[in-house]
Amino acid sequence: MKKMYRLVVVCIAITIVSCAKDTILEEELNANQFPEKALTIDQINQRISEQIEATGDFDWNNEDAHFVWSALILGQNVLTVGYGNEGQSYSEVVDNELIQKKNELLSIIMSTEQVDKDNFKLKEDEILTVFDAEVTKLETVVALRKSEYVRYLEPNGYNHYVAGSVQKSSSGCDKSADYINTAHYTTTTPNNVQVSWHFNEHNIQSAWSKSTGSGVTIGLIDTGISRYQSLLTSAGINDGYSSGRFVQKYGTFIDSNWWWSNNYDGPDDKCGHGTAMGSTMASPRNNDGMPVGVAYNANLVAYRATEDVLLNDYHERKGVSKALTQLGNRSDVKIISMSIGYVWSIGNIKDAVKYAYSKGKLIFAAGGTSTSFTNGFGVIFPATMSETVAVTGVNDGSNYERCETCHSGSKIDFTIIMEGDNNTSKAPPVLNFYNGQRRYTGGSSAATATTAGIAALIWSKYPNWSRTQVINRLKQSSDLYPYKSSSFGYGNIDALQAVQ
Repeated sequence: MKKMYRLVVVCIAITIVSCAKDTILEEELNANQFPEKALTIDQINQRISEQIEATGDFDWNNEDAHFVWSALILGQNVLTVGYGNEGQSYSEVVDNELIQKKNELLSIIMSTEQVDKDNFKLKEDEILTVFDAEVTKLETVVALRKSEYVRYLEPNGYNHYVAGSVQKSSSGCDKSADYINTAHYTTTTPNNVQVSWHFNEHNIQSAWSKSTGSGVTIGLIDTGISRYQSLLTSAGINDGYSSGRFVQKYGTFIDSNWWWSNNYDGPDDKCGHGTAMGSTMASPRNNDGMPVGVAYNANLVAYRATEDVLLNDYHERKGVSKALTQLGNRSDVKIISMSIGYVWSIGNIKDAVKYAYSKGKLIFAAGGTSTSFTNGFGVIFPATMSETVAVTGVNDGSNYERCETCHSGSKIDFTIIMEGDNNTSKAPPVLNFYNGQRRYTGGSSAATATTAGIAALIWSKYPNWSRTQVINRLKQSSDLYPYKSSSFGYGNIDALQAVQ
């Protein structure tokens, strides 16, 4: 039985939107021109769907103030404000002019909302030029829209754009063990450690004679890693042929119904998705006869930034943003892997991706995994960004065909084989949530983690290389290079060729 991760969407494709923000601002002379009653969830979702279907994307900046306000009051009144000059996503030094711009926007909010500083709910970011504030009035949105200091306004608490019949727990979470067919792995030293069948499709096992990922640190932004999986703990990460490395776990996800809460949920996985991704990348070449990871001597820094793979919640978006900036500030982290996403771009995550990218990080992002009825659509955010490397899964047939629930499109850079041809049940085996157990995993999530592991093998072999050199080697080692497919990028990667 194959278990895929489902990121439920109505449709996805990223294109340039046709509606200009300036046109909207010209129409927003005052709040009196708008209806007093807010739009319903159905009305908001219908408009979002129409925009995605028409343009391939959705941007709150291209909707009027009444629409934004309607979503705002349905999303705990939390408004995310990106401020500064266009393209000014972050600032690492004290910038008095930038501070002045921010303070002017805060003054507009407090004045229009008629709230004093002591009762004003506000969260500021230390690096990104973004803050979150409580906004209840349409007049406030209109006033902010008129300021030249605003880059974007997003009602980041609006989390109702999900198919109603699908529960959150289906969004990539699975802690159940599977019976693993012996045909789906081979064994090697020590003590019959298991090598996933798809490793040999990419010559990963052969590449270990040249590199095992030693000295490279991978950052994983996901649902965390299970404390019940001993081979991914500090005590077990150096089991068998894995040695001299570390695993570190952090938590930036806040588990609370209130957006202003500081109730951090800790580093431990409660979903199962992050554990499976950590296993794919860096499970030790162990003595226990369990699955081994691609870069089994790489270091792993894992963040619990989300509670599942679908970034539809304010705290998940904030958690991912914080994880990106923190990993960006670590000089030892070279690679960041994100098998998570959403159906349109999210401002504070976009800003954080740009910050991490500015620090030289090689950022991999999943192209998208969904149920069959949404599988005809394109690549999800943040894999749509130019600063990320987008990966998806294909089957092992003679012609390129995406795996059953994998997304494809022009934004894809690389592919990894994730299943057998003709939808045969053969996803890669990995460590399960609980110690001594295994499970199947797949889709663009596992494809992304596999690619991050291959990048670690390259960087370990060539530690002085730049990000660009590593990416170029990935391209040169791929099946379709020097050409790029309109759906599958440079195609499947040959890990042995990559580390030659």
